[in-house]
Amino acid sequence: MLQSKIHSHQTRSSRFKTSLNRFIILAEKSNNSHIAATDDTRADVFAEDSSTQFMANFSFGDPAVAHLLTMDTGSNLLWIQCLPCTKCFGQSSPLFDPSKSSTFTALPCSSPSCTVLQPEHKYDLSDNCKFSHGYLDGTLANGLLGTEMLTFETSDDGLSTINDVVFGRAHNNDGFNGQPSGILGLGPPNLSLATKLASKFSYCIANIRDPNYSYNQLILGDGEKFEGDSTPLEVFNELYYLNLEYISVGGKKLDIDPETFRRKPSGDGGTVIDSGMTLSFVAKAGYEALSGEVEKLMDGFVKRVMETDIPTALCYKGVISRDLVGFLEVSFGFSGGAELSMGTESLFEEYGEGEFCMAVHESMSKSDLTVVGIMAQQGYNVAYDGVGMTVSFQSIDCQLLEG
Repeated sequence: MLQSKIHSHQTRSSRFKTSLNRFIILAEKSNNSHIAATDDTRADVFAEDSSTQFMANFSFGDPAVAHLLTMDTGSNLLWIQCLPCTKCFGQSSPLFDPSKSSTFTALPCSSPSCTVLQPEHKYDLSDNCKFSHGYLDGTLANGLLGTEMLTFETSDDGLSTINDVVFGRAHNNDGFNGQPSGILGLGPPNLSLATKLASKFSYCIANIRDPNYSYNQLILGDGEKFEGDSTPLEVFNELYYLNLEYISVGGKKLDIDPETFRRKPSGDGGTVIDSGMTLSFVAKAGYEALSGEVEKLMDGFVKRVMETDIPTALCYKGVISRDLVGFLEVSFGFSGGAELSMGTESLFEEYGEGEFCMAVHESMSKSDLTVVGIMAQQGYNVAYDGVGMTVSFQSIDCQLLEG
């Protein structure tokens, strides 16, 4: 429900605006199916060609049809574009046709799942439950709810099926022409697929600019990999909140009051982790400290680009791989001792030829919400435990998790 889409041909400005729009939605927001799966239910994950998101690959229906869906912990509904389609954006696979699947069932308005998603009980003339999502970047998804069988892989090259999963059949949509067919909502709680599988899942991702890396993976259920340091997880307003305590550069903690990152009694502020957002956003005081330190490190080595479409962005002339060799790591430190450390490939992204910008921006909401985007999570296996209410970060090459 909080997903924001990004165009593959976008400029630096539109790329920022898309993440900002999603960020604003997060700030404003600041079952009953039978499921049978093994404890080793997994999907291959790929970076989209536009280098803006990671997509999980699995199949719908019987006969099974493969689709790529945006992996999104900032929303909790799974939806794909379906026939009959009034208006659909381009995608890499054919539109799914529920009428050709023996395991598809329409979801009536009387279903408890419909009540969860649509308290107003919106339905069509055939008593099918409707859903409608609109996003600030212009992405729209409208259609009907249903249930379907999903097919995933297992580590031994077998198959794992999950029956009667609630999903949105999106018929009237507007977004972008790209690869994904829709969104895999992994957020809490309600209709999220992840919460139906023992409330546990993990994903391991490498470089968002490498669509050919074949070891990214998503594991759902009790087969997830829980290693590395963990930090408490809290669910609030259907989002995953963490306790960010500090930001460090080269191991040195910046002078930032930890209260900067904490959610206030009013619900404002706090720190959210969101795999569907490319960039990260940091509360004003934290961003000023971080950007000031990065500016000092850059001074005399690369030239600052002062005129940008993003007033607060730190942009420079140069090439990341050539000009930032040996640049100090920046880390987000969480309660319990867990850290996310960002090398240059996670902290910066190239915008066109001969220019790069920091992939961390100042919070743009009145609530000063901090959001940890997917670029900050590159090179990690991130494991969510909705029972123990923790998130674990393990710095690892995803290939080492195989077997």
